[in-house]
Amino acid sequence: MTRKERVIKALQHEETDKVPYFCEFTDQARENMEAYFGTSSFEKDWGLHLHYTQYWGWPTEVQDQPEHFKDEFGAVWNRSGADKDIGVIDHPLILDLEDYHYEFPEVNEKRLRKEYEELIATKEDKFTIAGIGFSMFERSWSLMGMENVLMNMIMCPDELENLYDRICDYNLKIIDIILEYDVDGVYFGDDWGQQKGLIMGPAHWRRFIKPRMKRMYDRVKSKGKYVVQHSCGDLHEIFPDLIEIGLDCYQTFQPEIYDITSIKKQYGKNLTIWGGISTQQLLPYATPDKVKEETLRIMEIMSQGGGYIAAPTHAVPFDVPPQNIEAMMEVFINQKH
Repeated sequence: MTRKERVIKALQHEETDKVPYFCEFTDQARENMEAYFGTSSFEKDWGLHLHYTQYWGWPTEVQDQPEHFKDEFGAVWNRSGADKDIGVIDHPLILDLEDYHYEFPEVNEKRLRKEYEELIATKEDKFTIAGIGFSMFERSWSLMGMENVLMNMIMCPDELENLYDRICDYNLKIIDIILEYDVDGVYFGDDWGQQKGLIMGPAHWRRFIKPRMKRMYDRVKSKGKYVVQHSCGDLHEIFPDLIEIGLDCYQTFQPEIYDITSIKKQYGKNLTIWGGISTQQLLPYATPDKVKEETLRIMEIMSQGGGYIAAPTHAVPFDVPPQNIEAMMEVFINQKH
C-alpha cells in the first residue's frame, strides 16, 4: 500500500496496515533538529505520508527594519519577539470599513505555478496537498487588526461581509490554479478557536466565515478533491457545520481541549482528524518514554475505524526537545497493526 493510498483510506474511514503519519517544524525547531541529527535531511527515512505547500503571502524582509517582513498584501509582520516564523502585525492597513480604498494584489500566477510544479515533481507516493494560509478570518485581521475585525462584526457587519466576499473571491482564483494540478486535496489555514470556544463565537462564525468557506470547499469538491481545514483552538461548537459544508479532515486536534474518546465517538465517522500529539504540553515537557506511551495511546483511540492521521497538533515549535520528536517518530515508524 502506498502512502497516498493509506491517507485516502483514512479519509474514507477505513483502517489501514499502518496509521498514516506526518510531522513538520517551525524554522527554529528545524534548526534544532538539524543540529541534533547533524544533517539537514534528517526526515529522509521517516516515511512521512503527506506532501504539501502553503501560500499565505510570501513575506519578504523590509529594508532598514530588522526582523520585519512585508507580505504581498502589504501587511508588515514584526518577528522581533518570540515568534520568528510569523510574527505580529505592525500596523493595520484598513482603519475604517465604511471609508477605505484597499486593493488586493494581483494573483502572482507565475510564482504559484512554479511552486505547484515543484510540489508535483517531488511528491513520490505521498498524499499531496496545496494550501491557502490566512484564508479568511486571519486575512481580515492581518489587514485590519483583530480587535477591529471583532468590533466590526457588530458595528459594520455589511461592510465586513463585503470584505470577506473579496477575500473569498481572491482565494477562489488561487484554488482554480491549484485544481489544474494533480493534487489530492486543498488545505485551508485559518485560526478560529481559543483554548475554550471560538474567538468570535458560533453565531458570528456562521454569518461571516461559514458561507465563504462553503464556497471554497464547494470549488474543491467539484473536482473530486479532499478538503482539509486547519484551525487551532476549540471548534467543538461548529464541527456539525464543518461536516455539513463538506470538510473531510480537521487539522490541529489538541488533546488539552478535546475529550478525544468522546470526539472520536461523536464525529469519527464523518471527520478525519490530523494531529492529536500535543505540542502544548506533551512534546515540550514530557520524557521520551512518556511521549512514546501517550503517542501510542492516542493512536490506538483515534485510529479505530480509520479517520486518523497521526501528527503533532501543530508545526513543532522551538521549545520541543529533539529527543521527544525522535521518540514520537519511533512509535510512528515501528507501529504494528
